[in-house]
Amino acid sequence: MNAPAGPPPLGHNPDPATRPHGPDSPHLHGPDSTLPSTARPPLRSRTVFAAAHVVADPRADTTPDGPAAVDWDATLAFRHHLWAHGLGVAEAMDTAQRGAGLDWSAAAELIRRTAAEAAAVGGLLACGVGTDQLPPHPASLADIRRAYEEQLGIVEGAGGRPVLMASRQLAGAATGPDDYRELYGHLLRQATRPVILHWLGPMFDPALAGYWGSPELDAATETFLAIITDHPAKVDGVKVSLLDAAREVALRRRLPPTVRCYTGDDFHYPELIAGDDHGFSHALLGVFDPLAAPAAAALRLLDNEDTAGFRAALDPTVALARHLFRAPTRHYKTGIVLLAWLAGHQSHFTMLGGLQSARSLPYLRRAHQLADGLGLFPDPELAAHRMRQLLAEYGEELAANGAETEDA
Repeated sequence: MNAPAGPPPLGHNPDPATRPHGPDSPHLHGPDSTLPSTARPPLRSRTVFAAAHVVADPRADTTPDGPAAVDWDATLAFRHHLWAHGLGVAEAMDTAQRGAGLDWSAAAELIRRTAAEAAAVGGLLACGVGTDQLPPHPASLADIRRAYEEQLGIVEGAGGRPVLMASRQLAGAATGPDDYRELYGHLLRQATRPVILHWLGPMFDPALAGYWGSPELDAATETFLAIITDHPAKVDGVKVSLLDAAREVALRRRLPPTVRCYTGDDFHYPELIAGDDHGFSHALLGVFDPLAAPAAAALRLLDNEDTAGFRAALDPTVALARHLFRAPTRHYKTGIVLLAWLAGHQSHFTMLGGLQSARSLPYLRRAHQLADGLGLFPDPELAAHRMRQLLAEYGEELAANGAETEDA
């Protein structure tokens, strides 16, 4: 089981004065900026990654199914924003539109660039390893293994901690639990450092239904645990994104003592991170992209053993998280990017593949209301101005008191 006295958080640069970008600045200008005195020291009691979104280049002449066009300056500046709060960055994951606009070529470039920035400032970094360089049609297990190996080599070569992501191709090719156990065992044996195993539920990606060789979660859990217990020294932790708190706690209690549980549950993260008498979860969360400031502040209360204060600070954010991740959950990235634009982290509301259109106007409007109510925006007037611009495109208005009205 994971006891509260489990593995210490992974290292950060202990000198925050060397990290660029302040956590409270809504306008970041690139990775060479000077870090102001408001930078936060690293967290102590939990290892926490925010899965970061990418900023599209709105001026690029591309198509929804063409190569990703990334605004590298704005994308990297946002990673410095997360590091400045003391959070780690989970790179090239689902939140970065991996497999939903971010192709493997762009993901590899993103990993290399972010790893260079992390090395320069001592930022905590984990990077997604998958098989998305393969075509979507069925692939052989040998092809899938080689694809994983290629990406694993790139992440390890860049200095990132690998996150072995669930593979759509493997979900389609595997005939049962033994295929998963053999393939993951092969990857873990050759990994040069401990990895994070990622279990992403079908609510995030329907193509991953039946992962680990069974549609029954109890059976899938047994295969997952068998892979871990076969290679405990090669597994830093597991990232569980099933949106089922009770199941995560049960799994957490069965992990070897050296293996972390990183919650990926964007509905129940306060209680899972706070933990119980038997242990707690660390975190690797997409919702911590927009919640970097309040999440880091709450976690510092937990560093001082103020669990009640931690819950009081973080529990109010759950309503926003549940809204952002409501079904169809896989389109939560649209809400994440909206909030980044409203907060001033980027100059436009454009996404790779045109996925800014994946959510309805009422959804976007409510996301603004909830985030504003939490005080998430460094410049609320800027956020309101930008929301008015968006609503005006649809013939609606944002009243001075924040209430939207339909334009007659």
